[in-house]
Amino acid sequence: MFKWLFLFILVIPALEIGLLIWSGNLIGPLWVILLIIATGALGAWLAKKQGMETIRDFQESLQMGQPPQHTLLDGACILVGGAVLLTPGFITDAIGFMLLIPVTRAPIKKVVMKAIEKGMDKGTITIYRR
Repeated sequence: MFKWLFLFILVIPALEIGLLIWSGNLIGPLWVILLIIATGALGAWLAKKQGMETIRDFQESLQMGQPPQHTLLDGACILVGGAVLLTPGFITDAIGFMLLIPVTRAPIKKVVMKAIEKGMDKGTITIYRR
């Protein structure tokens, strides 16, 4: 887990810098800055919209007496996606949008759920219930 986190912290920023320089040379620095601002604004709007829908779904699940486990995972994906979109760069923007758009978020949620289940089976993840 920490190997992947270290790799993510080290490699992604280096790739982002290279991609920003390359795209700045290709389309011009002003366009790159405008794209970064536009994706940030679009990401903030989408995160707010998806977040509000998730809160509504969470409340409905609780009112119907159902466990909101998938809704909680949606909320976590939206939170991470919104945070990643605050980081300037095209790679992080793509990751952020994948976490915010429901169609692309669904396969990611499946992978995360399998990882959680695997961790629970191994005993590295413990969930406490009251």
